[in-house]
Amino acid sequence: MSNNVVKKYDAIDGLKVIACLGVILVHVLANGKYNLNPIAKEVANFGKPLLNMFFIVSAFGMCCGYFRRILDNKINLTSFYKKRFLRVLPFFAILVLIDVCMKPSLTKLYEGFADLTLVFGFTLKRMSVIGVAWFLGLIFVFYMIFPFFCVLIENKRRAWIVFALACIWHFVAGTHFKLGINNILFTGVFFVAGGLIYLYKDQIEKMNRWILLGIVVVSIVAYFMLHKNYWVSIVMLSAMVMYAISVSGKFTILDNKVFKFIASISMEIYLSHMVIFRVVEKLGLTHRFGKGALQFTITTILVLAGSIVFAFVLKKVIEIVGKQLSKLFSKEKSVA
Repeated sequence: MSNNVVKKYDAIDGLKVIACLGVILVHVLANGKYNLNPIAKEVANFGKPLLNMFFIVSAFGMCCGYFRRILDNKINLTSFYKKRFLRVLPFFAILVLIDVCMKPSLTKLYEGFADLTLVFGFTLKRMSVIGVAWFLGLIFVFYMIFPFFCVLIENKRRAWIVFALACIWHFVAGTHFKLGINNILFTGVFFVAGGLIYLYKDQIEKMNRWILLGIVVVSIVAYFMLHKNYWVSIVMLSAMVMYAISVSGKFTILDNKVFKFIASISMEIYLSHMVIFRVVEKLGLTHRFGKGALQFTITTILVLAGSIVFAFVLKKVIEIVGKQLSKLFSKEKSVA
């Protein structure tokens, strides 16, 4: 396979969809204050650790596309960073402007500016403007340090050393410096895990998928039995990604057209789902049938469906406008 050809691991799309749904369940439950039985509540809150899967998947995906090219100096960094910004900034900027305009204030203006630069992940403050965007801020910090990240994990031996240091940093960052999940030093262990999985991807592809699935199941059980242990969650999420790699290209529920479509706009769904929740709330549909499991299910479906439609339509509009502007600028340059 050519070095310029990026191999697709389609089953990972399924993990993105599951993680995205998990995050929506968590936020709908927390903001709607629904009364669920203990088991249902635990299932809904399983989206909290699943969010960290995005960090592993992001690191793995970035390594698949750019790791070798960066180390071999075969990539234009200007184009690399331009692509990262243009991928999400137009969509995110519209959400930020909507949020700021809904409840304008000086605080909103300051935070809106910080959001629009996409470098707010360097702050220690959780933003009130598109509050869920702390995730995007953290991802962009990773994008900015990615060339350095590639050097750090250039080979397996060095990568394991970096992983050990990341584990120590996670402990120190949380215990001594009181940093949280929106800080790269606290969450870096997941990014390094994604890098390690990339380095072993060829071996993982050859592993028995049923053994990997067994590890996933055992780690999920261990996670709950050990009171949602953070270190177990690293093993659990890594095992899920490894399983997805092992089954990619084979018949599996993780790899289908619906999941592929939703995964293609998963970032947009994540960023917009709380906006859609507030719309559903304003329409009086979040508690129309009480605060039980039925209403929770209805609200989740409405938020998920609304987020998918909103993300897809707005993304298409942005693409169309972008193409028209590109043609316009091209004509102006040719005339000049």
